[in-house]
Amino acid sequence: MANGSRQAVWEFFGAELKRRREDAGITQAELGLRVFVSGGYIGQFEQAIRKPQLDVAQRIDEVLQTDGFFERLCRKLIDDRRYADYFAGVVELERLATSICDFEPTAVPGLLQTPAYTRALTLATHPFASDEFVDDKVTARMERSQILRDATRPVYWAIVHEAALRIPAGGPEVAAQALEHLASLARERRVLLQVLPFAAGAPADSGSLRLMEFDDAPPVAYTETSFSGTLLDDPAVVKRAQRTYDLLRGAALSPEASLALIESAAEDFRRCTSTT
Repeated sequence: MANGSRQAVWEFFGAELKRRREDAGITQAELGLRVFVSGGYIGQFEQAIRKPQLDVAQRIDEVLQTDGFFERLCRKLIDDRRYADYFAGVVELERLATSICDFEPTAVPGLLQTPAYTRALTLATHPFASDEFVDDKVTARMERSQILRDATRPVYWAIVHEAALRIPAGGPEVAAQALEHLASLARERRVLLQVLPFAAGAPADSGSLRLMEFDDAPPVAYTETSFSGTLLDDPAVVKRAQRTYDLLRGAALSPEASLALIESAAEDFRRCTSTT
């Protein structure tokens, strides 16, 4: 579904939510209380500013007695075969975030990848995939990265483990280009990059970690392993995730030293290509 079409359906979702809520004689604050979000959230759903998670849509159906209408519509909107089920909701939130903080232990963060690097990672995990499948994955990731080029782009802070810089994903040429792209984004001040060096020892988190903040909405955290991901919105759990990120940030190299290490790793890969 094209982005414009998706937005139109979210606007329909919001309009229907407002109509059915008003028909039931329930205020935004009352509905929010009964589905465990704020009344302001309900207003943002109705204006298609914010997209509800599936469990919220299910509770709305229960309260408004709409026979699964909002759940079905929500499932349709987040059903994008280019993304795993557990990640589709994260992509929607990503577009609304004012701040994104990522930690990646073994790969360049998705928003910072080059097409060739994404292709190499996709083929590594799906060696028998069709060209169409791989192309869809690459296109989807490149579309996501556009948020860092928008005028309203979020503040983006990424911490990458040194291991990610040393793995020649796609071969030395592809890896060199990926790191040069990273360095370029850092020099242009589009992102703030830090590297967690091998010398720092065991990291505070061994998996992928993402923090997202929003205007007029609580922050969320997202953790991911090889085959699953979890979106966390419990305030206490999010606070723990934020503390973990602070530990990673404190152990990482400064942005200046990180840039130097990224450029050095890229040069190492370039030397490999010149000798082959």
